[in-house]
Amino acid sequence: MLQLQSGLGLLALAGLAWVLGGCRRPVPWRILGAGLALQVTLGALLLHLPPLRAAFDRLGDAFAALSRATQAGTSLVFGYLGGAPLPFDEVRPGGSFILFFQALPLLLVVGALSAVLFHWRVLPLVVRGLALVLRRAFGLSGACGFSVAANVFIGMVEAPLLIRPWLARLATPELFMVMAAGLATISGNTMVVYATLLAPVVPDAAGQLLVASLVSAPAAVLVAAMMRPPGTEPPTPGEAPATAAPRLYESTLDALVRGTADGLSLLLGVMACLIVFVALVALANMAVEPLTGWSLQALAGLGFRPVAWLMGVPPEHLATVGTSLGVRLVVNEFVAYLDLATGGGLGLDTRSRLILTYALCGFANLGSVGIMLGGMTAMCPERKADILRLGLPALAAGTLACCMTGAVVGLMTPP
Repeated sequence: MLQLQSGLGLLALAGLAWVLGGCRRPVPWRILGAGLALQVTLGALLLHLPPLRAAFDRLGDAFAALSRATQAGTSLVFGYLGGAPLPFDEVRPGGSFILFFQALPLLLVVGALSAVLFHWRVLPLVVRGLALVLRRAFGLSGACGFSVAANVFIGMVEAPLLIRPWLARLATPELFMVMAAGLATISGNTMVVYATLLAPVVPDAAGQLLVASLVSAPAAVLVAAMMRPPGTEPPTPGEAPATAAPRLYESTLDALVRGTADGLSLLLGVMACLIVFVALVALANMAVEPLTGWSLQALAGLGFRPVAWLMGVPPEHLATVGTSLGVRLVVNEFVAYLDLATGGGLGLDTRSRLILTYALCGFANLGSVGIMLGGMTAMCPERKADILRLGLPALAAGTLACCMTGAVVGLMTPP
């Protein structure tokens, strides 16, 4: 019954996207059918086909090796703060773990490796293959499909940057898809960090997060098309053809150095955003809780309880899952995953924990919207009005796409 609940919820979430779009536009039946079929097919293959599952298991081993290698560097630089043996007894288990010195430096290493793989044309080859699937399934332009596919591996600002010459010429519905996909997925850098955090409570966390990001790409296209169907707004002159990844680096060494610098910028940005947003939410809660008895996260979580039910979560776990989704929306997914990891799975059963892991796997939060709007308006100032107008709708689309991905895994996972 819970799997049936997830299946019906998948359809209901698609209908909710159409309602949020205003209900005045015709339903894009081709995109609806292709989107649902592609999500379910990807979920079935990636979750239940033994060779692919074995590949994801090996991916998890690779991420664990990457984490150990990073710890070798942090131990040298930061000593016991970075994971070296403690010069004293640990009174409380886990008390020696310091997020900034032990987990976040992974962003540096992954940033450098990502740049090298991009320079060696490995990532562009994979992205072009995914873009081809999206173009054939949904009829997207090459530039839009390329950006959506790139979001499986890179961030919400970096992916549009790859199609910067074509951004100004994207039709408004496709620009909306690019933004929604950026908020519905996570980058490879953060994927490694989250997998490291979740490893104690989610089996094969690295593989699960990669599957979530892959399934969320067509989900984002589907939700964006339901809210703003292609062809319903005036076309933009000079529609872009298929695009190829630009050559960004002069050499492997240049890629390594610049990738490390980009990773450092991301690390500092993540640290600053965590401090500021957690502080601002705490400040807002100091004002709200005495009046209502509820925190902002809890209030947002109330609204997400029906959505959690649509994903196939049993009644006894609706409050917990809804609150976690509220934390992701108000603060960010990092804090939500941290709560899930440090809370021992928050008392959820294995299936509900897996659904929540998939549903949280996206940048759909208020802070990320600000980052995306700032980045995209800077790289495409002539579309500033459109980008700003689409910001909050893209947040809704990214949130729904992540929840559809949660419903897909609920459909594929028996109680």
